[in-house]
Amino acid sequence: MRMPAVSSRFTLALIACAAAGAAHAATVAEVASPDGRIRVELDVSGEGRLAYRIARDGKPLIGDSRLGFLLRNGRQFLRGLELQAQASRSVDDTWEQPWGERRFVRDHYNELRVQFAERDHDHRRLDVVFRVFDDGVGFRYEFPKQPALDEVQIAEELTEFAIARPATAWWLPAYEWNREEYLYQRTPLAEVGTAQTPLTLRTDDGTHVTLHEAALVDYAGMNLMKGDGGVLRASLTPGSPAKVVRRVPFDTPWRTIQIADRAGGLVESNLILNLNEPNKLGDVSWCKPSKYVGVWWSMHLDQQTWGTGPKHGATTANVRRYIDFAAKYGFRGVLVEGWNTGWDGDWFANGWQFDFRRPTPDYDLPGLAAYAKAKGVHLIGHHETACAVSHYERQMDEAFALFEKLGIETVKTGYVCDAGQIERQDVEGGPVIREWHEGQFMSEHHLRVVLAAAKHHIAIDAHEPIKDTGLRRTYPNWVSREGARGQEYNAWGRPPNPPEHEPNLVFTRMLAGPMDYTPGVLSLEGRGQPIGSTLARQLADYVVLYSPVHMAADLPEHYARHMAAFRFIRDVPVDWQETHAVNGEVGDYVTLVRKDRNSQDWYLGSVTDENARTLEVPLDFLDAGKRYEAQIYRDGDDADGLTEKRFSFVRETREVTSTDTLTLTLARAGGAAVRFVARH
Repeated sequence: MRMPAVSSRFTLALIACAAAGAAHAATVAEVASPDGRIRVELDVSGEGRLAYRIARDGKPLIGDSRLGFLLRNGRQFLRGLELQAQASRSVDDTWEQPWGERRFVRDHYNELRVQFAERDHDHRRLDVVFRVFDDGVGFRYEFPKQPALDEVQIAEELTEFAIARPATAWWLPAYEWNREEYLYQRTPLAEVGTAQTPLTLRTDDGTHVTLHEAALVDYAGMNLMKGDGGVLRASLTPGSPAKVVRRVPFDTPWRTIQIADRAGGLVESNLILNLNEPNKLGDVSWCKPSKYVGVWWSMHLDQQTWGTGPKHGATTANVRRYIDFAAKYGFRGVLVEGWNTGWDGDWFANGWQFDFRRPTPDYDLPGLAAYAKAKGVHLIGHHETACAVSHYERQMDEAFALFEKLGIETVKTGYVCDAGQIERQDVEGGPVIREWHEGQFMSEHHLRVVLAAAKHHIAIDAHEPIKDTGLRRTYPNWVSREGARGQEYNAWGRPPNPPEHEPNLVFTRMLAGPMDYTPGVLSLEGRGQPIGSTLARQLADYVVLYSPVHMAADLPEHYARHMAAFRFIRDVPVDWQETHAVNGEVGDYVTLVRKDRNSQDWYLGSVTDENARTLEVPLDFLDAGKRYEAQIYRDGDDADGLTEKRFSFVRETREVTSTDTLTLTLARAGGAAVRFVARH
């Protein structure tokens, strides 16, 4: 029935008033960073909805952003909540990394803990904890033990990040078949689809922000889905029977917001590590940062194969050749892929054939381990699962015990399959369930692997992994992982990695943690296609792209043709006392300097995109009063990483001090690497 016009207007007015009442929110708690620049406020609306907002230097950075959950096995945690209690504390501590980008990490924050409960129904409780650092904010939900809530099945987490200013975003798409192995998109924030984290933003006033998570344990990985008006909403990775199933009590991962005035400030942030628990493994002196060579690049060039046959790479004779090369030039490790049975046939479709305890007939595993040990070299193991994860778990304890017996200290694991095709079998012989690489099941699986390896003093370098969220602090044998496009795309990728790729990685993927990018291809040639890089750029990657296990990926015969450049790869360490970002812009260029943990030497790496650049680098990071020999590996005057001039290269030396400025002239797709040797 049509209502009279006057009644219609009256009804609309009542609706407007009701909406205004629901929208009205009272600030119930707040907390600021130690330096006072960042302030977080927590609101509860008249309907009992929770929201937070963040200001920096008095200007809105994150607008009103809601908090809560949709549950599969109960009512939503969304409205009807009221404040029960709050508490705050301050922490200022320093802890030491057993290995890392820097040895000592300051952990300085102000914490706010706020307890909420439902006004009616079962009076279920939910806590929210904020930690505010000078370099950003972390917050998480905590489900305390309570009689009305025994198990939580999370259908969706309702966390929002309402970016308050126009911004440019650098991001990867989520839920695509190739996992994290895509090129970064640079778009306005309004054009972001459903994105993986870390997602990096630069607002119109120049503030840099990265959204990610820390301490992802027994929970689904978080993606970000575009909403209206600059809002990014959490989108948890699917799982069965729900995205997350947990017994109470439990804590969620931390949702992290790293904030900096410049892009380099994101690189220097320790927020992700600081939000993880301290080392749970105790003495990890057996975990040795090191460089390695191995049977890998030849396979991507299609010169050798993983499977047995006339082109098999993992033969006794071939691996002895790599061991000899490693021993001659001071590399600790030799990676061998394709050593075990199961690679023959379509292994991509059937990882259930892999045996992680049995080598192929043409590979003398114990003999090669002994041969390597006699030369001061260690084999690096390889466990490719092809995503038959439950099959791997049934063998991994025996496999790690075998490797420990043979002196194999590091294992590269692999999970090659399309996204959403992880194979889970809870009971042997039972049905196979498909899971995602970033889901709760894989979050649990990776920790099972890391802990099983730790029992045998073995480090894990995971490829096709779950994202890095700083768990290397808690489990220091989780030394590195992939989780982005690596060097192999320069062999066969269509397209290969563009010159902007590394300057993108530094300010996106690398903010999560170490990446095993496998640099150092001095042939600058893939499978019939040139690599968009200069020689000097390949060297710079060892400093720019951090990993405590770094590969010299190229073939021994290629290094023999470029011994002057190879010298830097031999010299550069992988464990650091300090790290500083001297300059850089996301996707354009970056210069990092790092101080060796085991000497007084410093190392510099600088790379650019498709644009040639001249950068002025003050050397004030060097120790005052000391003189250094700067061993400079740079692009030649006519170098061009996008033409046949990509091999133009100069190695030169000069004496410098902390008062000097170094001018770096980078070619297109070029770079520079410098070792600063302290004079005594």
